[in-house]
Amino acid sequence: MKLPIDYKKSHWSVRKQAREQYVEEQEGKCWHCAEPLNGPPAEDIARKKINWKLFPSGFTKWPVHLHHDHNTNLTIGAVHSKCNAVLWQYHGE
Repeated sequence: MKLPIDYKKSHWSVRKQAREQYVEEQEGKCWHCAEPLNGPPAEDIARKKINWKLFPSGFTKWPVHLHHDHNTNLTIGAVHSKCNAVLWQYHGE
């Protein structure tokens, strides 16, 4: 698959494939914090307070998310769900 993809125009199955490809290309590490995606995020991320009311129900159901630019809708990389929340809440991403 050619990355990036348009997040909003892509079916969930294509998003899943893109997320898996990013994980492989990133050697299993989070795009944001660089910690392994099969473990917790970096300590500074883990300590951040999150207002979970800002996020859809079930946001953390999946531990690895496909991060994307909200202006272009193009995917950026695979991130921990907590990193995705931090990117959204603290950085508007």
